[in-house]
Amino acid sequence: MPMADRIIIFDTSVYIDHLRTNKFQNHFQNLQGLIRNSSVVISELLRGATKEEEIFFVMRLAKNHPVLTPTEKNWIESGRILSRINKTKGFSPEKLRDLHFDVLITLTARNYGATLITSNKDDFELIKTYRDFNLEVW
Repeated sequence: MPMADRIIIFDTSVYIDHLRTNKFQNHFQNLQGLIRNSSVVISELLRGATKEEEIFFVMRLAKNHPVLTPTEKNWIESGRILSRINKTKGFSPEKLRDLHFDVLITLTARNYGATLITSNKDDFELIKTYRDFNLEVW
């Protein structure tokens, strides 16, 4: 697939890192692809938004780029993946809850053959060992 036609979903970490530090300005300027949002990412961003301009930014994201949502199958599969991760890693319930959102973002991206772009390398590379998907780490 040509780079301009690839579907891209950003993880919450990319938006947060960029908004706080403008860290990914060059990455965004050189980006090629169709941006789609995960409803999970939109929810996470709104949960942490405390200023009007932050809320406006998130709502503009949702308005300007189609929002993709995990399916029933994704929810069920996410539970299976997290169960396997828990058996091998023994994470705390809090860590598993945090990972749950990342697994749902991953499975949604996978539904569309999208590339998931994150700055949360450790968690998404862990998930990739349990379910393959297109991952790019910034």
